[in-house]
Amino acid sequence: MFTNPMWLRKKLRGSPWTLNNFLHSITWQNPHLTLAIASNLFPFSSIISFVTMLSGSGSSVMWFRKGLRIHDNPALQLASQGASHLYPLFVVDPHYMEPDPTSFSPGSSRAGLNRIKFLLESLVDLDLSLKNLGSRLLVLKGDPAEVLIRCLKEWNVRKLCFEYDTEPYYQALDTKVKNFALGAGIEVFSPVSHTLFNPTEIIERNGGKPPLTYQSFTKIAGQPPPPLTITHSSLPPIGILGSCDISEVPTIEDLGYGDAKQDEFSPFKGGESEALKRLAECMKDKAWVATFEKPKGNPSAFLKPATTVLSPYLKFGCLSSRYFYRQIQDVYETMPKHTSPPVSLLGQLLWRDFFYTVAFGTPNFDRMKDNKICKQIPWKDDDKLLEAWRDGRTGFPWIDAIMVQLRQWGWMHHLARHCVACFLTRGDLFVHWERGRDVFERLLIDADWAINNGNWLWLSCSSFFYQYNRIYSPTSFGKKYDPNGDYIRHFLPVLKDMPRQYIYEPWSAPLSIQTKANCIIGKDYPKPVVLHDSASKECKRKMGEAYALSKELDGVVNEDDLKILRRKLDEGKEQETKAKRSRNTSGLA
Repeated sequence: MFTNPMWLRKKLRGSPWTLNNFLHSITWQNPHLTLAIASNLFPFSSIISFVTMLSGSGSSVMWFRKGLRIHDNPALQLASQGASHLYPLFVVDPHYMEPDPTSFSPGSSRAGLNRIKFLLESLVDLDLSLKNLGSRLLVLKGDPAEVLIRCLKEWNVRKLCFEYDTEPYYQALDTKVKNFALGAGIEVFSPVSHTLFNPTEIIERNGGKPPLTYQSFTKIAGQPPPPLTITHSSLPPIGILGSCDISEVPTIEDLGYGDAKQDEFSPFKGGESEALKRLAECMKDKAWVATFEKPKGNPSAFLKPATTVLSPYLKFGCLSSRYFYRQIQDVYETMPKHTSPPVSLLGQLLWRDFFYTVAFGTPNFDRMKDNKICKQIPWKDDDKLLEAWRDGRTGFPWIDAIMVQLRQWGWMHHLARHCVACFLTRGDLFVHWERGRDVFERLLIDADWAINNGNWLWLSCSSFFYQYNRIYSPTSFGKKYDPNGDYIRHFLPVLKDMPRQYIYEPWSAPLSIQTKANCIIGKDYPKPVVLHDSASKECKRKMGEAYALSKELDGVVNEDDLKILRRKLDEGKEQETKAKRSRNTSGLA
């Protein structure tokens, strides 16, 4: 058996070997990697034919988790090809869907109601697409591994197919399911299609480690494989369901959210149909696509967001990233010039894959402790400051409006995300980035494990980006885009009558102006939780000390080191406060 994929890839390029020789000569213990290598060497139609021959006729299960689409879905193609019966399956996982009345917003313990609603809309759309192909979505409830194993036994399945997932939760889940299936003689196929590239391959090409810069990633990655051009006119019929408890796609009410109090829901509807419609609308404006340049864009534009708003569709796999990539390339080919990565629209898809790859190859990527690429910083765990930030009560209208939009819509512009993440961490409040990450993970409809953690690491200057002196001002940044404060007035109606010269700093308005605007600061709208200038200066001091310690200890900072540093920083702050009091007292004498 060949066990070295890099050696194998070099050996087979340009060789007369057939797909049959190749697939019969390697191990199937890592089928997603096997198929990924084969897809770089042989046409996908040949792979489909071989899988059909290998499995023979029989029943197949297509297990949907993400990848909630028909287009460019290799797992669905593998499952349907040559099958006598096909069971398209989705399991409602209580881990993500069961109501949690103790959470700070309506939803489960892991997801806010906006994201759950978006997922249900995506499932309804998928079910309709499957029905148009002579099938339907079979919905079951319970622990996914237990439910799936029970169905595999009941339906006498020969082939199980699902999209490969790099998240730790699904990695553990998939291992359990694969172990049962292989032991029962069921063929398992788990192709990579949620990302442009296979993260495993990228890491192997980089010597077994994930590339930690965007430039090194793109150099190693090259060009992604094209999307599948295969279209389905029909799917194999569903077989006998037996005793498995099948239901239709549940509603919000069916899941127990009938009494949930949420004033406003996200304006963005889930589903593949909506994703393809939104993509087509974006691609029509070829000049916008060609000149797109991140981080430019207006974070205050909310009636018509200054970006694609395709991230939630990519998150749930309603839209294939490979298909999106190809559509952008098609536009570029018709334009005389266009922007380039990392700032271009194409570059944003590469950023997505970069974070996926680093996350997959970095143990403990989602936390500071035991994360080798994360700076060890003595963040505060201040519940009051966190709650003020989370609930839009910091007293800084630009920050609060963004957080209200997040709660109401489950989405905000990427620059708005940058502002509130910087404010919570290294900009003003010095609260741990993991606490902010948890809020985003709950409330965002596009919350994505790899990207959310990657961006919080970046914006807190814990990894990837280290210029901690560069911050987003909570008063002047938004003003550049929206001097009248229309965004603030919409999401914070309590400030709707505040004159424009005070809308970003309402505490500076004379009491007569506040009274006329029907908004008394400290009563109708909170006073600032910190003084920005002094808080920002203190944050920079703490970041500087943490970076200096990291340099002194060659990046190996343990918990005891952090405790000592925290004590040192607190003592320094206390001495500074005493010195100020002394100066003030002397001035009064």
